Amino acid sequence: MAGLTAGCEALPAAGPLRSEITEQSQPVDASVPFVLADVNDHVLSILAGRREPTFNQSFGLGRQLGDYKIGIGDGIVVTLWEAGSGGLFSAPMLNGVSTGSRSTIVPEQQVGRDGSITIPYAGRIEVKGKTNAEVERIVVKGLEGKAIQPQALVSVSRSVSNAATVLGEVTSGARLPLSPRGDKVLDVIATAGGVRSPVHETFIGLTRHGKTAVVPMQALLVRPEENIYIQRDDTITVIRRPQTFTAFGATGQNSIVPFDAVGITLEEAVAKAGGLRDERADPRGVYLLRFEDASLARAIAPPDVVLPSHGLVPVVYRLDMRQASSIFLARQFKIRDKDALYVANAASMDVQKLLTLVNLVTSPVIQGAGVANALK
Repeated sequence: MAGLTAGCEALPAAGPLRSEITEQSQPVDASVPFVLADVNDHVLSILAGRREPTFNQSFGLGRQLGDYKIGIGDGIVVTLWEAGSGGLFSAPMLNGVSTGSRSTIVPEQQVGRDGSITIPYAGRIEVKGKTNAEVERIVVKGLEGKAIQPQALVSVSRSVSNAATVLGEVTSGARLPLSPRGDKVLDVIATAGGVRSPVHETFIGLTRHGKTAVVPMQALLVRPEENIYIQRDDTITVIRRPQTFTAFGATGQNSIVPFDAVGITLEEAVAKAGGLRDERADPRGVYLLRFEDASLARAIAPPDVVLPSHGLVPVVYRLDMRQASSIFLARQFKIRDKDALYVANAASMDVQKLLTLVNLVTSPVIQGAGVANALK
């Protein structure tokens, strides 16, 4: 029997046995190569407290832009009026007779690098950082004493400075002007034609003042507080990132399995991997492997285990599928992108493999001996 057991150790296998995983998780010199944790209510409560990055936490809800402030590069059109004919902006006919027209339109001007535009008879007017109404008052003041009771109307014909950039998996990526009423993340994405990828594969990145946060698009759809106001010069990047997990060991299929929903549980992951193979699997050895933040790993690990104070720590979650309660626990355990699902072989499988191998080797010899005896 000892020889049989020794022979089992040399047999090929899809991965370690349940007993080997448990043994390898034991502390060596007060440290462990990975943390082994049973999936239970305590572990689930710790995992439920894990906070993913959010737009609201990173940037706050923000606010509407308020009154539009003119900026460098904007296109400005100015219309001027006078109270009577014969003034600066009256338009005479070819015969010199006044038509009585008392208005004129200054063609569109782009706000220069100095933040100014030119108004006839008023000279250079600084408009950068001012609202339309403020510029109107400055123009009128500049024309007083030159025009007859002048009035002015200033409009932004082309907004460049009060805009946000949308890139990535959208129909029409562009730099889009923001409306005075205020635009939220989903508003700007909709203006860009919407996303081209499935919602469960779509992530939204927001960059503001050199800081970037990335959240699933689904979060913006189900949590209104995540759909924050966009500010000028923000950059929105729509990313297609298919979510997958790896299944190997004694499962129905060993492969990289895509998520086909916004989120899946461990119960669903086992089913998508083809379940446990009756003839091979150890139902006490269902494992989920991932890297966790050091702070979360310390909360899960036994108190006497020494773990790094920061960074990522490999964690192996263990589930005993012989227990009916484990199915309910698996239903609450959320799978994350790039997780690995491993189902250990039953220990008896190694003995069965060895016996099969011995039979393959000895059968020809026995059959040959039988033929030789028959020929005598």
